[in-house]
Amino acid sequence: MKIVVLDGYTLRAGLESPWPASDAADEWICYDRTPAEEVAGRAAGAEILVVNKVVMDAALMDALPDLRCIAVTAAGTNVIDGRAAGERGIAVCNTPAYGTDAVAQHVFALLLELCRHAALHDASVRRGDWGTCGDFCYALTPQVELTGKTFGVFGYGNLGRRVAELAHAFGMNVLACAHRPVPAPAYEPFAFVSAEELFRRSDVISLHCPLTEETRALVRRETLDMMKPGAMLVNTSRGPVVNGRDVAEALHEGRLGGFAADVLEQEPPAADDPLLSAPRSIITPHIAWMTDGARRNIVSITLENIRRFREGRPQNVVNLAWLKPRLQK
Repeated sequence: MKIVVLDGYTLRAGLESPWPASDAADEWICYDRTPAEEVAGRAAGAEILVVNKVVMDAALMDALPDLRCIAVTAAGTNVIDGRAAGERGIAVCNTPAYGTDAVAQHVFALLLELCRHAALHDASVRRGDWGTCGDFCYALTPQVELTGKTFGVFGYGNLGRRVAELAHAFGMNVLACAHRPVPAPAYEPFAFVSAEELFRRSDVISLHCPLTEETRALVRRETLDMMKPGAMLVNTSRGPVVNGRDVAEALHEGRLGGFAADVLEQEPPAADDPLLSAPRSIITPHIAWMTDGARRNIVSITLENIRRFREGRPQNVVNLAWLKPRLQK
């Protein structure tokens, strides 16, 4: 079986090659990066493709008649036309919950930096400012404490649930907006609320929803106007969930107290992305998922997805609704 990894660099960076060697049963071909114009050529003859950010649309699938499975090395599959794949008998498998703790911890790394600005003060000390200030302490920014504030989680899946637990551990009151009925946690104070109530009541909002047509530009001028003056926003979901221009404007006007993101609408961003010059903002280069442990989990889940698919017992199939009718023919 021919298996082609089209964009594996970020998964293996700093680690040994994570994929099996070719043998008598399988031919593994691995590419660090694949430009869009080379995808069809490199994927030709593959029965299984392993992808992360490579866009797979209907026209590309039509050019790959041997393709039977797309293994996505991520939880989100918005780069794949799942319906088109299902209609062509192609299973799309993802890697859910591979980095729940890694991403949840990054949320609070970002939030604590917004609240305490540790890096800013470290740089100040190294410039000699502490030695010349005349006092035993000084602060360049207001020092914000999380205890007692209200933390809103938009999207209450595995990751949203873990982030809410950490917020509770910091002594925060937790609100959550869930897309389907789920049990409430044992701790208090906690409440499920509507999206509008979450945006109106929260001091901090953390986004944990997939990118869909319903969530695209979820955070925009109208949503930001609902928020408390000085509230903070953290996005580790998908960049297009946030309208960056509207957020930058709210930061410049002082309506938004802070914004931290690990994802942007365009990645890498253009030099004139308005968020790069916005005040009270922190941007990291899509690294929340990138711990060694999380990456090893991705590889392990992906290999199991491939093994199960070959055995006719596929798991983590995200396009089953469109695939089932094809399989039943």
